Amino acid sequence: MLFVRYENWKSFMRFYPLTTLILIANVVVFILLTINGGSRNPVTLVEYGALTNYVGYDQWWRTITAMFVHIGFDHLLFNSFALIVFAPPLERLLGTWRYGILYFASGIIGNVISLELYRQSVDNHLAAGASGAIYGIYGAFLYIALFQRNMIDRVSRQTIYTILGLGLVYTFIMPGIGIWAHLGGLIAGFFIYGLLLRLTGLRRRWDKIFSRQPEPEPHDKHHNL
Repeated sequence: MLFVRYENWKSFMRFYPLTTLILIANVVVFILLTINGGSRNPVTLVEYGALTNYVGYDQWWRTITAMFVHIGFDHLLFNSFALIVFAPPLERLLGTWRYGILYFASGIIGNVISLELYRQSVDNHLAAGASGAIYGIYGAFLYIALFQRNMIDRVSRQTIYTILGLGLVYTFIMPGIGIWAHLGGLIAGFFIYGLLLRLTGLRRRWDKIFSRQPEPEPHDKHHNL
C-alpha cells in the first residue's frame, strides 16, 4: 500500500526532505500567526501573505506566500495530514526537484486562478492554505492511476479515486472552500506531471527500472510501487 507510512520522524526527514521543509514552514508560519493576532484574524492573515482582493493587497507574490498560511488549527492539521500521507510517495517517485516543480507550480496556478476571480468579484475575499498544491499531488497520482497502472497497486489506485472523489464533494458542498484553487491545482498537477514525464527523462528511467525487474515466481510476493 503506497500511502501507509512506516518511517520514524528521522527517516521521514531523510527520505522526504522537501516535504519535511514544507511541513516545518507551515507550522512556523502558523505559530507566528497565532502569537501575532491569531490565525483567524483577517488583518494578521493579510500581513502574513494570505490571498485577497482587498484594495492595495492583491499582489501577485501572495500566490506563493498563501500556500504557507493556514486559517485555524483544523485547516493546518488537515493539510499536514495530507502532506504526510500523500506527498512522500510522489517525492520519492519524482525526485525532490521534479516534485518541487509540481508542488509549487500547482499551488501557484490554483492561486492565480483564484486571485483573478476574486479581483472580478464585488465581495471581499480572503484565502490561504496548501490545498491547491496538495490537489496538484492528487492530480499527479490521478495521471499515474489512469495511465501508469503498473506503477502502483490496486488498493492504492482505489485510495486515490476515493480521496479525490471525497475531496471534490467536500470542495463543492462546504462553504468557505477555495473551489478554484482546488480545481486549478488538480488540473495543473495532472498536466505538469505528464510534462515532467516527457521532458525530464523520467519515463526512460522508469522504463529501464521496470524492464529489469524479473518476472515473479508463482509463490513469490510481488509489490508494485
